[in-house]
Amino acid sequence: MRRWLMLALGVNAHASVTLGLFGLPVVMPEILRHFNVSLPVGGLIGNAPALGILCTLVAWGALADRYGERLVLGAGVGLAAVVFAAVAFVEDTWAVIGLLALAGAAGSAAMVGGGRIVLRWFRPPERGLAMGVRQVSFTLGMAVAAFALPPMARAYGLPGVLLLCSGASLVAAVLAALFLAEPPHQIGAAGAARARSPYRQPALWRVHATSALHVVPQVVVSTYGVDCLVRLYGWDAVAAGRLFGVAAIGGAVVRVAVGRWSDRTGLRMRPLLLLTLWCLAVLALLVAGTYTGTALGPAMIAVASVTTVAGNGLAYLSAGELAGPGWAGKVLGTHNTVQNTVSLAVTPLAGALILSTGYWAGFAAGAAAALLSLPVIPLRGERSKRS
Repeated sequence: MRRWLMLALGVNAHASVTLGLFGLPVVMPEILRHFNVSLPVGGLIGNAPALGILCTLVAWGALADRYGERLVLGAGVGLAAVVFAAVAFVEDTWAVIGLLALAGAAGSAAMVGGGRIVLRWFRPPERGLAMGVRQVSFTLGMAVAAFALPPMARAYGLPGVLLLCSGASLVAAVLAALFLAEPPHQIGAAGAARARSPYRQPALWRVHATSALHVVPQVVVSTYGVDCLVRLYGWDAVAAGRLFGVAAIGGAVVRVAVGRWSDRTGLRMRPLLLLTLWCLAVLALLVAGTYTGTALGPAMIAVASVTTVAGNGLAYLSAGELAGPGWAGKVLGTHNTVQNTVSLAVTPLAGALILSTGYWAGFAAGAAAALLSLPVIPLRGERSKRS
């Protein structure tokens, strides 16, 4: 049972810091109003933490490999809490972007540490389920953000939103620093240093590339979905946020189920292929719905917010298993760095595409990226992990 307690602490840290790292797009209308900026600039503000995340994930991973999750999560998430509080009192747009990037650099520690907990505390036949639970941290954080941040923005503006993000991160950091522990058996720093680089395996590069392509539809839906509901369909901003909150809860259930499915089959990439095909069907319907402006659009936005992230845990777990315990932190850090680099590039480009053509075009670009990922998924030679 102790391993599940460790996982719960990692989930709590990641979920709490997710409010500020990835939840700000759910208050995009308030960001646009508060700073009086265009949609692409608003998208950059909402996703500014990704600037810092992509610069520090590998470093946090190396620190986690050397010193463990307790120090990394406590220090990183705690520093993010301090920076979120500072941002609440800053008005200059570019200063806000810089500080949010700093918060991302600090809070990204939770993205690496939680994954290492799964790889170090759980045996392979349990890892799919455990990683599904770990991946719930993101959807749980996004669900809380969707339900809590829009009402907070309406009542207290953007400063209130940022202070709420700060408080949640601070509590999680304290809990991690007090109660996280090392597993009974672990690979020491020397053993880790002697391990061969996992990047000799082409499959690991293909896992990274697959996730990079899958990020595109995730970013478009999560960043501009609420704004699409408000501007194209005339929804109230709070109601649109609640729709994403319900979808995030559904996404949490799906991630756990996908992890369990992966454990039962002993495979990671074949389930990911099937999920990608399903995602393509949903995105095609989303494009059709938003192009015609029919009620199909909001329904598919809700479904797409679940399906576009359903396979994240499988790719993340596969990268960690290919890495091995001694390289897990660095490889998982690299994996997330690739994802966040793509996210940062896609956000303003998708915003510009939506402004010039329409929301349907942004969703179509996401579908194209998912389609390109199909031949990249490394299916050949995959072995069952049930033993």
